[in-house]
Amino acid sequence: MNILVIGSGAREHALVWKIRQSPKVREIYCSPGNPGIGELAECLPMRATALEGLLDFAKQQQIDLTVVGPEQPLADGIVDLFEANGMKIFGPTKRAAELEWSKAFAKEFMQRHGIPTARYKKFTASQSAEANDYISRSSMPVVLKADGLAAGKGVLVCSSREQAVASFEEMKRQFGAAGDTIVVEEFLEGEEASVFAICDGKDFVMLAPAQDHKRVFDGDRGKNTGGMGAYAPAPIVTPDILRDVEEKIIKPTLTGMASEGRPYKGCLYVGLMITTGGPKVIEYNCRFGDPETQVVLPLLNSDIVELFDATCEGRIGELRSNIAHSQSAVCVVLASGGYPDEYPTGIEIDGLDELAGVNNVLVFHAGTKLQGSTLVTAGGRVLGVTAIKSDLAGAIEDAYNAVGKISFAGVHYRRDIGKKAFVH
Repeated sequence: MNILVIGSGAREHALVWKIRQSPKVREIYCSPGNPGIGELAECLPMRATALEGLLDFAKQQQIDLTVVGPEQPLADGIVDLFEANGMKIFGPTKRAAELEWSKAFAKEFMQRHGIPTARYKKFTASQSAEANDYISRSSMPVVLKADGLAAGKGVLVCSSREQAVASFEEMKRQFGAAGDTIVVEEFLEGEEASVFAICDGKDFVMLAPAQDHKRVFDGDRGKNTGGMGAYAPAPIVTPDILRDVEEKIIKPTLTGMASEGRPYKGCLYVGLMITTGGPKVIEYNCRFGDPETQVVLPLLNSDIVELFDATCEGRIGELRSNIAHSQSAVCVVLASGGYPDEYPTGIEIDGLDELAGVNNVLVFHAGTKLQGSTLVTAGGRVLGVTAIKSDLAGAIEDAYNAVGKISFAGVHYRRDIGKKAFVH
């Protein structure tokens, strides 16, 4: 098969790495890709949002399967476009992906179908007075969410009413159209986790549960980021909790979407809060998570191309995912100085050559580029360093040993990725 992967980050690098292992693959292309992906696939110059150009390329190169990494092309309708032209593509349609690109739709959908989530109310940007009144009557802390896509940064936890009122006004300015509607919701007490289901509209298979680390600093302090690291499997998601997630969240979601004429095909990523009352949905994402993909895929022993192909053809019920339950994976994100605020780019990266022969360590490129033959930084999150081991403690140790060999000016990273697992 000829495969096209859309995207340019560490998630897409992990997808290409896993796809490359399939005996079904002949050629892999990635648009736009990055230098790490370029070692495994042919990178194209088109942006992930250049839908018509990507379609033309897929037709010309006789692409057998396209895999969509980021959320924006899904929200723009790339799946609808490809399917209308008879092209096989892994991902949800625009209407199905509304679970991610509209937080308000997702909350209303969960309410309609009895899916456990936090209490909420939505307000348009012009409803400041109504929002202030609702906030004044709410228990603190409270959570504010921009309705639209905001690159993982559209969520604020406010500890006081004054902060919440000010944040409501700031979100309207900061997020543009994505902040035209703002969801104000109850703060859920518990611990976060991520689960991934590969769905064909009716049936699904589960991947290893993971735990992301969103805050920029150790101890879950500082601003939210796109993710500073992850590990899998997450022991907070016990077998009993996972069964609850499947029965009370995944199945009702698929049934509800089908009943509303939005059959869901692709990767359904459910961000959970594990509360004393059971798992509740914080948010849906309609694609693989980043950095969770970098720990979940190394634990998948199944042929991912077969999974994707079966998803597109509606026969995933015939398959079972084979997860390496005896292993653990840890990913530590190396970020540019200043991230998640302003940061410099174009800084030379050293040390990757030292890791080339380390069998249980993978380095996924997130924000890198080549200047001539020199690898330099090109984003806030620069690299994801993943280690796989038979035990979590060993995986953590190996990941940080590998991180210690990589350097670039201003690099920063969390030093506590995976440690909260030992509480369980």
